[in-house]
Amino acid sequence: MEVDDNECESVFEPHITEEHVETHYGNVHCIMVGTPRANHPVLLTFHDVGLNHKSCFDTLFNHEDMREINSYLPVCHVEAPGQHEGAKTLPSSYIYPSMDQLSEALPAVLKHFGLRRVIGLGVGAGAYILAKFALNHPDLVDGLVLININPSAAGLIDSVASKVSSVVWVDHPSCMLNNSNISFKYCDEIETNHDLIATYRHNITTTMNQSNLTQFLHSYNNRNALEVERPIPGENINFRTLKCSTLLIVGDNSPAVEAVVDCNSKLNPTETTLLKMADCGGLPQVDQPAKVIEALKYFIQGMGYCKSLLEWTNRSRCSGRRPVKAVRSTFPVSAELYCAASTERDDVNVP
Repeated sequence: MEVDDNECESVFEPHITEEHVETHYGNVHCIMVGTPRANHPVLLTFHDVGLNHKSCFDTLFNHEDMREINSYLPVCHVEAPGQHEGAKTLPSSYIYPSMDQLSEALPAVLKHFGLRRVIGLGVGAGAYILAKFALNHPDLVDGLVLININPSAAGLIDSVASKVSSVVWVDHPSCMLNNSNISFKYCDEIETNHDLIATYRHNITTTMNQSNLTQFLHSYNNRNALEVERPIPGENINFRTLKCSTLLIVGDNSPAVEAVVDCNSKLNPTETTLLKMADCGGLPQVDQPAKVIEALKYFIQGMGYCKSLLEWTNRSRCSGRRPVKAVRSTFPVSAELYCAASTERDDVNVP
């Protein structure tokens, strides 16, 4: 689908709607930024464990390079039950939804806001939820941008950590996430960006409802595998995989690298791009938002939305930014991107 440049109108003060949307699995807190249009998709975001839409995406969406995307694509931020700022403790009778159930809550969100199609942008647990949503509702998803996705079921360590945390949390509410979860997700930042980690520790312990957060973590640590399979011509006819264009993003120093590469190996190579961001850890959208935005612009333009993205891309080639690594690229690649053209993922420099 192509959208003409004259349809990409600037929105200097987008309309913002904040609502709690009722679903079969409880109310989810949503923030709609901008006004949906019939011929445009909407960016649908979902955050990671220990984060909400602000701490997960504000750095990205407030970056000056994001203005062009913000000007023509409305954004709908979705927060898991009880994860928004100032959330009250969920009732003891409330059964926290599984990852599968959270993905099945999204159709109600789209219906509530009158959204026909979306481009999903998720991090960690949010990436898993959006991928599951796209698998079950491919007609509603134009594309996916998945950061730090793990397609596998939770391992033994995850399950044990979840069980231990549910016991320890009563007496030490900030201990588990401050030490275990942060250390795993943001190991590179712990060594190189102490201020950033201090900010996230503060956010987790002061703005998040600790009881609700424990339940979300427990749900993620008890996830099932995505059960996707890479299609092999002439062999697996009834394969199940993501049907939309998909961009996988991970920092090359992130502990999620192995999981993301594994996810890439299970998806359709003609629809999937893997970007490994140089000198980046577990928070690419926060640590290096400009690089993520550049990839987003290529990705969105590659789906036929707003040709003016090409002009920005050409200008960005002279910006002097450090390169992003790309594996199996399915959208245009600039001089600043490295592409591995072979199935063995050997990196080659694209001039």
